[in-house]
Amino acid sequence: MTAVGHREQLLAAARTLLETKGYAHITARDLVAESRTNLASIGYHFGSKAALLNRAIEDAFAEWARQLADLVMADPQATPLQRAWTTWATVCDALPARRPLLQAYVEALAQAQRQPELHRDLARHMADLRAMVAERVAVSLDDGTKPSDPRCQAVASFVVAVCDGLAIQCLLDPGATPAGQDLVAGLAGVFAASFPAQSATVSGPSRR
Repeated sequence: MTAVGHREQLLAAARTLLETKGYAHITARDLVAESRTNLASIGYHFGSKAALLNRAIEDAFAEWARQLADLVMADPQATPLQRAWTTWATVCDALPARRPLLQAYVEALAQAQRQPELHRDLARHMADLRAMVAERVAVSLDDGTKPSDPRCQAVASFVVAVCDGLAIQCLLDPGATPAGQDLVAGLAGVFAASFPAQSATVSGPSRR
C-alpha cells in the first residue's frame, strides 16, 4: 500500500473507531490494527494520534455541514426563514443516525479544555463552520450584504448554536428530541402569532 493510501486508511479507521470506541478510549495500536498500517504512518502523516483523531472529527462534521448547506440552498425561491427552518428540521431528523459520532465529538470537546492542540483544531473547525453558514446567510439575504457583516456572523453563530443544542438533547434525552415536522409546525405557529400580517407567506420550509 502506498503512503497516500496509508493516510486515507488511517482517516477511515479513525472515523470508525470514533463511532465504536469513543474519542477517549482509542489507542495508537487500535488505529494501526483497524487501518492495517503501522505506527510510523501515524507520525508521518499526522504528527500524533491526537492530530489524526482531530482531523477525522473535523472531516466528518465538515462533510455533514456541506451536505446540509447544499440541501438548504437547493431551492432558490426559499426565504431566509424557510432555509433556517429546513436546517433545523433536517438536523433533528438526521441526529439519531449520527449519535455515535456526536458522542465522540462531545468527548473531544471535554478533552479540548485540557489539550491545547485539540482546542485549537476544534476552534478552527468552528470558525470554518461559522464562515460557511455566514456565506449562506448573505446569499439568502440577496441584498449585497457581505458574509463578514456582523449580522451574518451573528446569525451564523445562532444557527450553529441551535444545531449543537439539538445534538446535546439527542444525546441526553433522544425520546424528547423533536421530529423535524413537529419543530417546523411549532416555529410556524410562533411566527404566525408574532407576525400575523406575514404568516400567510411563511408556513414552513419550501417544497420543491
